[in-house]
Amino acid sequence: MNGSTTEDGTRLKKSHARMTTLMKHAQPLDLSRRRVQQLLAETKAIESAGARMEQISRTFLNCPYTADLLIGSAQTPEAFAVSLDGFDCVTYIETVLALSQAAKADEFVDLMRRIRYEGGRIQWNRRNHYMSVWIRNNLKAGLVRKISAPVPHISKNRLLDMVPGLPAFRTRFACIPKRNLPRLSNRLKTGDLVFFASTRPHLDIFHCGILVWNSGRLLVRHASRSQGAVVEQELSEFLKKNRMAGVIVVRPVELRS
Repeated sequence: MNGSTTEDGTRLKKSHARMTTLMKHAQPLDLSRRRVQQLLAETKAIESAGARMEQISRTFLNCPYTADLLIGSAQTPEAFAVSLDGFDCVTYIETVLALSQAAKADEFVDLMRRIRYEGGRIQWNRRNHYMSVWIRNNLKAGLVRKISAPVPHISKNRLLDMVPGLPAFRTRFACIPKRNLPRLSNRLKTGDLVFFASTRPHLDIFHCGILVWNSGRLLVRHASRSQGAVVEQELSEFLKKNRMAGVIVVRPVELRS
């Protein structure tokens, strides 16, 4: 056996070892694939992404609000964590969105990775730490789309520096003042994702949820820290109780064939 063949074999072994490591890290911690498959089977016959979003988001109502679900920091390696037993507001919409678009457990895992991380690469500095970045990256990935509507928007500038270890950066985003949201209501659909813009100068979005029409009422389902669980309430009630700079709404893109 010549040296070249030996070197090729060594490179192949190293490449295989790297791929094995990447695949291992790409698998979420402590996820029951059987439960994922059960949830997917329950929505298999539902044709629209919005209707699947409604059923899946309803399944998780009353699940406990759980903080600090994600693992990783500027000093700690990122670990891919997915929970079906507890949520914060972000992991709630990510999980429902991924389940609504997947047909198999492997597809759900892949979608969670693509939704949470820029380019789907599981690294702490590529996680969508700020929700304006989450929206931008998921628009770019083709997982959600903007809603066109003749409703006045306002532009907000923020210096985002709330995540320790992440360099501060400036961003600009457009949102709808909450006083104008009723003018958009006839264009909103069940399954739309809603983001509430912060009034703080160093934060873009302070909360998010899923919109659902029910008997003529527009509800928002969200993982509420103050209520300690995933809840639903009238959107108008949430708007009345919370101070905000405005609202952003995007719609899931239909991925299932």
